[in-house]
Amino acid sequence: MREIIKSDRVNEKYTRIKHKSGCTICLCPMPGFSSAYALFGTKYGSVDSTFKTVNDNDYVTVPAGIAHFLEHKLFENEECDAFKLYAETGANANAYTSFDKTAYLFLCSQSFNKNLEILLKFVQEPYFTAETVQKEQGIIAQEIKMYDDSPDWRVFFNCLEAAYHNNPVRINIAGTVDTISEIDKDLLYRCYKTFYNLNNMVISIAGNFDPEEALEICDRLLKPSPDIELQSVIPEEPYAVKEKIVREKLPCGIPLFNIMFKLPNEYSAVAENYVLYNIMLETALGKSSRFYLSAYESGLINETFNVTVFNGRGFFLCVADGEAREPEKVYDAIKAELLRLKEAGLDKDDFIRIKKQTYGELLGALTSAEAVASAMMNSEFENVDMYTNIEIAATVTFEDITALLDKFDVENSCVSIINCSE
Repeated sequence: MREIIKSDRVNEKYTRIKHKSGCTICLCPMPGFSSAYALFGTKYGSVDSTFKTVNDNDYVTVPAGIAHFLEHKLFENEECDAFKLYAETGANANAYTSFDKTAYLFLCSQSFNKNLEILLKFVQEPYFTAETVQKEQGIIAQEIKMYDDSPDWRVFFNCLEAAYHNNPVRINIAGTVDTISEIDKDLLYRCYKTFYNLNNMVISIAGNFDPEEALEICDRLLKPSPDIELQSVIPEEPYAVKEKIVREKLPCGIPLFNIMFKLPNEYSAVAENYVLYNIMLETALGKSSRFYLSAYESGLINETFNVTVFNGRGFFLCVADGEAREPEKVYDAIKAELLRLKEAGLDKDDFIRIKKQTYGELLGALTSAEAVASAMMNSEFENVDMYTNIEIAATVTFEDITALLDKFDVENSCVSIINCSE
């Protein structure tokens, strides 16, 4: 089945195909571009540790970090390493695992069809042995230890651990040294066959390529998959944060902080919340706000201060982070400002400026093949179309944002601090 997804507002479109193999394919040729960007992604991330299919009698729970482990191992098969094949074509290839997805990608300005063949072949040809798994355990254990020594990484994950009681988002995407030691080739094959089923996957391509030639390659190389009725569940999560404040000491120049306002899990399922809460945060606390200018001039914060929404399947947080000599005072000041704005109201001129800025940034992303391909893939995993956020940014009202702030629970929050070790 083929359909055209389009936006009359920005006069853009792409093609969405539900392929006979079960895979969803999104294609957006961009005339005038010299390069192409392709993603082969699966709706499988670190939070997907408990699942079942039509072939399972009950839910199974696997060790934390296995999605990331799979990503590492999939580049190697019995015959060669996919990176070596890409080196011969000149493509820039990579992969990533996040909390709720895994994707394999390449960027190229030549030999697109050959690169697409490489991508489709190695992602569909897993090869694991006891020896290669054991070797990878050592490599990933070193990676985990390296991140455990990173102040930026620890301040973030310490805050997630403070915010969540049960949600797997509180666990390092790579798992722990203990959990990855439980992974073997049989578990890898089981997770691969479950989550790398083409009904759970998306191919997304944007830039300089021929869509009909790309489809011919997909027709030839994609291996049809039966729908196994995959169900991945995330544990029930209390509304309240687990801890209000956590501290750790690590080598750093200035103390780091990460502040998270925890919203109910179901907020992550509402597509417009990402844009709406970003606009609310930027209007209230962003770098053009009264709060930022006052806190910066007083020395309470510096230019590293940032606000954003951090969300994914089953989690939704409003975040403020940065460096500060007195992080606890920053936390108190942010809460006080949000409470003040609940009473006094947001500045409408600030809202209009942030709304226009947000719309412009989303529109600007349409000029990047990487951003377009990523947006198409992500929109499939979120069951929306790529232009949803643009439409929301264009139509949101001051009253919409005011209503968000009115019901915003300032106290359901926590702060993580990394103090400087001597």
